[in-house]
Amino acid sequence: MIVVVTGPVRSGKSARAAHIARGFGVPIIYVATARVDATDAEMVDRVARHRAERADMTTFELWNAGAPDLPAVVARASVGTTLLIDSVGTWVAGHLLDLERLAERDPLAAADALEERTLPFVESVGAIRANAVIVAEEAGWGLVPPSILGRLFRDALGRLVAKLARRADRFELVVAGYALDLKALGVPVGT
Repeated sequence: MIVVVTGPVRSGKSARAAHIARGFGVPIIYVATARVDATDAEMVDRVARHRAERADMTTFELWNAGAPDLPAVVARASVGTTLLIDSVGTWVAGHLLDLERLAERDPLAAADALEERTLPFVESVGAIRANAVIVAEEAGWGLVPPSILGRLFRDALGRLVAKLARRADRFELVVAGYALDLKALGVPVGT
């Protein structure tokens, strides 16, 4: 079972995703995707609170493991477990930070490079043997970002979430603490 949970900031998507993951009744491997700057006291405190909230889960902190190889983590997930990935947006942002200089010189090349980095994740989700609950921020409902990095992020995340939604068994939108399963309600664009 693959479930993607999307929504705006502070909508309740992470709490919803954890609830869904716990509902499978099997061990949960929580994949934290944020790159944490140890000098950012607020972020360090935030991470500590999140760790306490998921004490019942095995946690794998992707960037602390030395490489942001999310597709490899997904490929290693085994039957009888649930992979809870939180979140796709922070993973994409980490890759985009690595491509910042390229984006300043050649935004189209940076967009292509970002696509190359994210596509293996979509492919790995399509072949996963475990349950997967994926948190994916919704970044496209606001204004057009004023910077090239902001626009690259928004566009890459939007395309990635759409690809994940197509692979998902359920695709939930969470707004202000309420969830809707969009796959049960809607018809994909283009059909």
